[in-house]
Amino acid sequence: MSDFRKSDDPADVCLLMEGSYPYILGGVSTWTHDLIKSHADLTFHVVSLVADRATRKMAYELPPNVTGLTHVYLQDPDPGWPWVPGKAELMRRLEAPLKRLQQGGGLAEVEEVVRLLSRRRGKVGRRVLLNSEEAFRMVVGLCRETLPDASFLEYFWGSRALMSGLFATMLAPMPAAKVYHAISTGYAGLFAARATLETGRPALLTEHGIYTNERRIEILMAEWLFEGADTSLVVDKKKRDLRDLWLDTFASYSKACYDACDRILTLYGGNQEFQRRQGADPSRLKVVPNGIDYAGYSKVQRDTSKRPPTIALIGRVVPIKDVKTYIRAAGILREDIPDLKAMILGPLEEDPGYVEECRTIVKHLGLEETVIFAGRVKLTDWLGKVDAIALTSVSEAQPLVILEAGASGVPSVATDVGSCSELILGRDDEVPPLGPGGAITPLASPLDTARELRALLLDQPWRDRCAAAIAQRVARYYDKVEIDRIYRAIYDEHIALPTQTTLFERAPARGAA
Repeated sequence: MSDFRKSDDPADVCLLMEGSYPYILGGVSTWTHDLIKSHADLTFHVVSLVADRATRKMAYELPPNVTGLTHVYLQDPDPGWPWVPGKAELMRRLEAPLKRLQQGGGLAEVEEVVRLLSRRRGKVGRRVLLNSEEAFRMVVGLCRETLPDASFLEYFWGSRALMSGLFATMLAPMPAAKVYHAISTGYAGLFAARATLETGRPALLTEHGIYTNERRIEILMAEWLFEGADTSLVVDKKKRDLRDLWLDTFASYSKACYDACDRILTLYGGNQEFQRRQGADPSRLKVVPNGIDYAGYSKVQRDTSKRPPTIALIGRVVPIKDVKTYIRAAGILREDIPDLKAMILGPLEEDPGYVEECRTIVKHLGLEETVIFAGRVKLTDWLGKVDAIALTSVSEAQPLVILEAGASGVPSVATDVGSCSELILGRDDEVPPLGPGGAITPLASPLDTARELRALLLDQPWRDRCAAAIAQRVARYYDKVEIDRIYRAIYDEHIALPTQTTLFERAPARGAA
């Protein structure tokens, strides 16, 4: 993986992508790729924040209007010099803002870190910030202050991972752009906050899913974070543990991003409540739903040949998609529909361990002839052969697959997460009501999922009514032509804004570098 820049001129838009485009296939990456292509007369620079320097294969061919690609290696910042003048004082002054960021800080703390590091950028790196004796003493102090009841060894490695990502984001090259657009909070949001502080140019945020909620799920599922934690049924809420360290730190990063961004966009109204709770200014919030190529997907031809009843889960085979529930639902459904085919259409390489666990369940249930892992596919080649799709995710925002399948006349059964209910059952302001486009089920319920899929597969008139309703809903509210127009108006407005005063032009706060 190598950085490139085709021109020294500022890009119109700098897109900030964490763990997704252009290396990971999926809803957010597809959305990003389509966004770039839809505004072919604008130039884009992509900042890809990835875990490490391992070689990655691009999942998308970058469009010609992408004029640059910059990588940020979150767990492997540049080494920097082995010794930097004043490093002891630097680490001493970093301790206070880092402590506040671990306990619910925000933009002021990020600005303080940027000030401290900016004059040393190109010199300071992981040797000083993570591996030096001074860094170790700082971590000891932080542990005593923020997590005194934790195992120091656990705190050391947990805080090191967090600080590595922070420092990598603060020290990476800053591409010149007229607008910085983060596609999540987290480290991408941190980069947006830093960009607007350093350049004076506006920043935008689009949250598909609420980053802190998704990290909370991952953190609660991470077994290593539970080692040494209090696992009793009576939890002492006054005692912080390593999970709180991670959750509070990511909440700080989200708050910094919210405070830095001129416009905070999300896909549906339910997300805005989470954003408000985490400190987002209500006056900056705006709902812009996902859009899909309705004209293209509506042309998918239904396969009317004699074939087995077919369902599909479309998405990455990763824990957050809860593919195991889908497999178990297929096992229940096969009791009534022996010739059932249950396709899994999506990449298999992101979490090989989880894929193997899913294959083991398939074998254990004797579903080798029923459940088929097809891997990456061209979706339009398959939707005409699918009677219903299932989405068993434990977290979603506004999944494109429901819209894409719906435009193709395929109803969905989905868990009650994100905007799935709104997509399938309709919005409150839907006039006239179009009716259900499938069904909503509880989380982790193979029985409910199987029951609703059975109704769609065995009751042709019901399936036809659901298919017609979801197709009309997508055409009315989620056509990408209209969504592109909205984003273009937002880009044009912010590209035209004057450059604001940067942090380097402002007097530092008392005590800051």
